Amino acid sequence: MRSLTGVPASSGVARGSWIRVTAASAPSGGTIDPVDVEPEIERLGDARDAAAAELEALGESLTSAGREEEGEIFGAQAMMAMDPMLLDAASAEIRAGHDAIGAIRIAARHVADQLSALGDELLAARAADVLDVAERVAARLAGIERTITLDRPAIAVADDVPPSIAASLPRDRLLGLALEAGSPTSHAAILARAFGIPAVVGVRDLMATAEELAGGDAPATDRTNASELVIDGDTGEVVFDPDTATSARLETRAVAAADAARTALAEADLPSVTRDGVAVTLLANIGTPAESAHAVELGAKGVGLFRTEFLFVERPNPPSEDEQTRANRDVAEAFAPGPVTIRLLDVGGDKPIPYLPIPPEANPFLGVRALRLAPESPELFVTQLRAAMRAAAPAQDRPLGRVKVMAPMVADARDVDVLLELAAQASASLAADGLAHGEVELGVMLEIPSAILVAESYLGRLGFASLGTNDLTQYTLAADRGNAALERYRDPLHPAVLRLIAQAAAAADTTGAELSVCGEMAGDPAAALALVGLGVTVLSMAASSIAPVRRAIRGADAAALREAAQAALTASSAAEVRATFTDLLPPTG
Repeated sequence: MRSLTGVPASSGVARGSWIRVTAASAPSGGTIDPVDVEPEIERLGDARDAAAAELEALGESLTSAGREEEGEIFGAQAMMAMDPMLLDAASAEIRAGHDAIGAIRIAARHVADQLSALGDELLAARAADVLDVAERVAARLAGIERTITLDRPAIAVADDVPPSIAASLPRDRLLGLALEAGSPTSHAAILARAFGIPAVVGVRDLMATAEELAGGDAPATDRTNASELVIDGDTGEVVFDPDTATSARLETRAVAAADAARTALAEADLPSVTRDGVAVTLLANIGTPAESAHAVELGAKGVGLFRTEFLFVERPNPPSEDEQTRANRDVAEAFAPGPVTIRLLDVGGDKPIPYLPIPPEANPFLGVRALRLAPESPELFVTQLRAAMRAAAPAQDRPLGRVKVMAPMVADARDVDVLLELAAQASASLAADGLAHGEVELGVMLEIPSAILVAESYLGRLGFASLGTNDLTQYTLAADRGNAALERYRDPLHPAVLRLIAQAAAAADTTGAELSVCGEMAGDPAAALALVGLGVTVLSMAASSIAPVRRAIRGADAAALREAAQAALTASSAAEVRATFTDLLPPTG
């Protein structure tokens, strides 16, 4: 038995034979004579056009199969292939003496290195897209097909799988996906989640272990290994040839996961109400429209946080207003008549966008980010607000729910002035353009302590506020949430954080603004009970957390939660508070 550990990327347990996957690769690039430069540039252009057409066809195939969001991944790749900057850079390399295959790889590598150097996981994943596009162009130049077949059901094992290859793997025979490279935000991982295929990425020593177990004889991609592999997409566990005890443990986990998934679907229509009658609204946090259907199936009554960053990092150029409108409308229609809250773009030095002039900062979490970019890039937010307002236009066939827009990184009333001014510009420009649009509710994320301390000075001019407890905890306790050494400071049940939440609830009551929570705290059953005890009864979370939070709420008494929450405000530690609310959770099993 060989046991490895990676990063969970797509839920579920897969078990079976395995196969090392490697796409056919074009040969290394060479050099050309000066007389061949122009014909080689023409050949590159033809191959680029053919590759873009293939990517568009792959996207259309996924869209026609009901996978519109996944189809858009390859629409974005087709746009990358057609990007004149990439072609110009490759043409310059040809003029420098490289052949077309070498030139497209050099140009793509330069772009990919720029994206990777920005230090953002999402943009690093998009770097893989650029390289994937280049390899597809190179394959067209070399006359090679980049397709992979599986002769029987198997788990695919690879260093990495480019998104276009992942999409072409036969899903009826793909049991799971284990990758040595990649991240949960890579397109291979996104596709695995969309297709319900268990996946683990970032598995150290995966390929060396696979080669060793295969006896050093690298199997072809049309031949599977007889030995067994089990991967757990929830824990990141990867086990070759599990022994009897490990096999039984993983099988038990697989059965439990399947039972939990069935139970979550069966309970989706149950009301989220405490035993003494306090109703709690459970919403979903989503990152793309493709996540909508599953969240609705699990009982989400709307969206408390629709992250819009996916639209901006999937491409070399900013998304158009029409594209943003379609994405917003897709989500609004999916959750109708429930509300949908769209968060304005939240980027900064830690999550930069290549085409936005955001200089590196020593401490980007405390720098020019999110709404603080408005003075230099107002059109960015006006376009987003226009797209939200257009998505809120009344529909004749099916009434939509409330469309809401919230601004992140708000510190005080002056920031609210900026939001209201941007919204006024968006509304006025839509009216001047004669475009159909509807009203949107405006609100803010409460993630900076100052925004809570002075909330009564501006909440009366807004419709709602949503507590972003991830950053609120980070800023309150001066603890970088990415620093593993500061683990004890990450728990949002710290009394200092709870006092800020209680103050936010009081300010919302005074001003009549709706208050919700959209941070990870809402998806933690024990923490969710604390929030209800503090008077917050609109909770938004990852769809997978809805079922356990609903069970916790249905098994609790709001009166007992209020009493425990008041005591928690004077507790000495997060651990003490967590123990209190863990004891209030209903028994499992």
